[in-house]
Amino acid sequence: MVSKVGNLFGVALLSVLPWLSLAPEAAGAELHGVLKDADSGAVLAGRIYLQSADGEWRHVRSSEAGGIAIPYDVRRFERSWEVHTTVSAHGWIGDVPEGESLLTAERGTEYLPAQQQVLAREGRRLQVELRLQRWCDPAERGWFSGDTHVHRTVEDLRQLVLAEDLNVALPLTYWVTRSGTAPLSENKAGMAPDGHLIEVDSTHVIYPVNTEYEIFTVDSKQHTLGAVFVLNHQEPLPLGVPPVRPVAEEARRQGALLELDKHNWPWSMMLVPVMEVDLFELSNNHVWRTEFGFRDWRPVAAPDFMEVESGPGGWTERGWIDFGLKTYALLLNCGFRMRPAAGTASGVHPVPLGFSRVYVQMPDGKFDFGEWMRGLDAGRSFVTTGPMLYVSVDGALPGSQLEREENSKLKVRAEVESADPIESIEVVRNGETVHRIDGASAERRGRAWVLLVEYPVEVATTSWLAVRCFARRDDGRVRFAHSGPVWVEVPGRPLRPAKREAEWLVGRMEAELERNRGILDAASMAEYEEALATFQEIVSPPARVHDKKGKTP
Repeated sequence: MVSKVGNLFGVALLSVLPWLSLAPEAAGAELHGVLKDADSGAVLAGRIYLQSADGEWRHVRSSEAGGIAIPYDVRRFERSWEVHTTVSAHGWIGDVPEGESLLTAERGTEYLPAQQQVLAREGRRLQVELRLQRWCDPAERGWFSGDTHVHRTVEDLRQLVLAEDLNVALPLTYWVTRSGTAPLSENKAGMAPDGHLIEVDSTHVIYPVNTEYEIFTVDSKQHTLGAVFVLNHQEPLPLGVPPVRPVAEEARRQGALLELDKHNWPWSMMLVPVMEVDLFELSNNHVWRTEFGFRDWRPVAAPDFMEVESGPGGWTERGWIDFGLKTYALLLNCGFRMRPAAGTASGVHPVPLGFSRVYVQMPDGKFDFGEWMRGLDAGRSFVTTGPMLYVSVDGALPGSQLEREENSKLKVRAEVESADPIESIEVVRNGETVHRIDGASAERRGRAWVLLVEYPVEVATTSWLAVRCFARRDDGRVRFAHSGPVWVEVPGRPLRPAKREAEWLVGRMEAELERNRGILDAASMAEYEEALATFQEIVSPPARVHDKKGKTP
């Protein structure tokens, strides 16, 4: 079975298709191939890239009855072009011109890519076997992966989750872009799934009822608000936005989670307190396998105090990632205990499914979708675009809440595994790096670079502790991971953000109130007023009441 991504997203990809210059099917030779596990010899599903010496991309097709080949070709910018074919665990065939072609195979995050040059002669049949080596196995430690921002068809996902070894896929099968539009009445995704969990096998599942509100028009006029996801609800949502609170209330009624899409959409900071958003997409859909593209995408710019890296064209890839990490830290410091998530928007962006992924720990080490969602909600997780990051604080996993006395010291332990050389590991307290280890001290263990860090961190007030790490690649690209926070409660010593952090949120709401005036209705404007009041109270908290003994309760 072969399906085209463009069939699902019509309008979204029409602007992309004229840029494509895939080679014609006619070629000098047939290339017959198969992917295998380097250790077991088992035939694997995976992702195939085939490019001739003149730069032309070619798709492959299955060579066996029952085999599946799913082509993908999405280009957004000059060098941001993702062209591959996902193949099932069967043999496949590609047509190649005379001369050299480069063949690359990948399989999710946990396998090393395999690459081979092939030399074709007219009329000859070439045979190739690529062996993929697993470099880590988080499932052996009880960690299972997911992508919470997916724009692929449910039909294709049945094969894609196996080829990427992605345990959970949450496709946004309902998608609206106009204000006041209920997903039931106008669904851009064009799907109408039921609410049953799709078990591809015992450890790979698809939950198909999830909604994206991504608002670009208000009252039929161009006016961007932004995006928010409702994940794992049971029935189609009967409501449009804005206002957003009714959707949040319906999501809670259905046991769903709310996820913030990119942090710098115009309405994002309003959503956090008004909807009480659960998840922050810490590795988001602008982080790609291909060249970073959104250098000048600035609906909301980073404040100067964040000191976010930029270059001649705008954002650098590292700067964009850092802006997300610092915004997340700022929100945690202001008391919004959002848990990390990761998503790709594979289907509309030039990125494979699961390139950014969130790993959730299973308490008994066995995969279960319901427990995976509970772990995601609890923050028992880390996000990654490459390295594996296993963290504990005084033996407690991410998402835990500990209670300690003032000026207590807690032992932060982090073990990093990476297929790429480790650049650094940072222990973070309330957004500030308190300890940094250079990756030069990592040791090679098997097929991975491994570095273990143990460091005592003192807390004077209620705090959150996390670990992040970065890996360096030969092509200069960035790979990173970030753990969910561990919260440390210090009685009578609340966490206070830096004044500039809270004042920035106030400024964001003041700007949005002005921008939306005369455009949004009274109920929607009231939500911005409510968010403004919340942020103003963080800047200047009310006087604290003392008991008769002079102690603050």
